[in-house]
Amino acid sequence: MSSTIATFIKEKRKQLKVTQPELAERAGVGLRFVRELEQGKQSVRLDKVNQVLALFGSELGVIQKTEA
Repeated sequence: MSSTIATFIKEKRKQLKVTQPELAERAGVGLRFVRELEQGKQSVRLDKVNQVLALFGSELGVIQKTEA
């Protein structure tokens, strides 16, 4: 997982003045998951990432790679 996602979630959470436990509860995921997500853990469940991102009006999706 990109640290960009971790940074996005952490910044959005702070902008909304929401704690990690509050974010976990609102998104329906565990606190440990939120902590690992914000730390940029490499292996996370994308469905749960999208549960968190949905609170910010965002979601992960497929992006076509362009060849260099």
